Amino acid sequence: MLRIAVPNKGSLSGPAAEMLHEAGYQQRRESKELRIVDPTNEVEFFYLRPRDIAIYVASGQLDIGLTGRDLLIDSGADAEEILALGFARSTFRYAGKPGTISGLADLAGKTIATSYEGIVAAHLSDHGIDASVVHLDGAVETAIQLGVAQVIADVVETGTSLRNAGLEVVGEPIMQSEAVVIRRTGADGDDPKVQQFLRRLQGVLVARTYVMMDYDCRVEQLEKAVALTPGLESPTVSPLHNEGWVAVRAMVPAKEAQRIMDDLYDIGARAILTTAIHACRL
Repeated sequence: MLRIAVPNKGSLSGPAAEMLHEAGYQQRRESKELRIVDPTNEVEFFYLRPRDIAIYVASGQLDIGLTGRDLLIDSGADAEEILALGFARSTFRYAGKPGTISGLADLAGKTIATSYEGIVAAHLSDHGIDASVVHLDGAVETAIQLGVAQVIADVVETGTSLRNAGLEVVGEPIMQSEAVVIRRTGADGDDPKVQQFLRRLQGVLVARTYVMMDYDCRVEQLEKAVALTPGLESPTVSPLHNEGWVAVRAMVPAKEAQRIMDDLYDIGARAILTTAIHACRL
């Protein structure tokens, strides 16, 4: 069986389980379950602490895992990202008291508090900056106020927590993170079971990104309509009973669907419908 590590809690857990369910895999019914077997799909799922997943996968005991890019890099484990999943996005930034640090070079000689020591140490090394890194679990905003550090490095979303702590972001982002699928570095990339798993997840990603659009239009407006809805290869066009009309079907980006519907209506298309895509293979 394919052995897969899945986050057991935190912000990654729910969306990961939802995506796996959409991909057709059985998931646990209770949060206390640490392992389940999906015999139909020949997969065994292990529910692990998100920070530990990269280490388990790197050891070779598990074939692949779902975790955060930040956790993969921070672990320093011998594992690699093979598919980005598009959820649990976050940005890592440095922050300090206003006016004390203007850029990356000013970090030299400073003490930086973070929960992601591996990421910060690697980033500083890559830029040739000599600074001390202090590991703290949980919120690090108070580290400066309590004199533990002069700078912090943490996940920044809106920046509200930083402003409330009297801090401001410094320099460019350290990294952009999101949920990813990982495997041991150097593992067989052609494993058919792994490839099938990846195709299923890619199918979910596409299904979430596109909708199916159907509409009727006059033949003389078909080229304009097709230009608006080119589909992936090309749209499906079928003649209607009423002469001079055709039915068109194509996949379109979900975020652009309303604009495309307006444009189609303006050129004379009618009976314009969109439907969700639950699964696909490209």
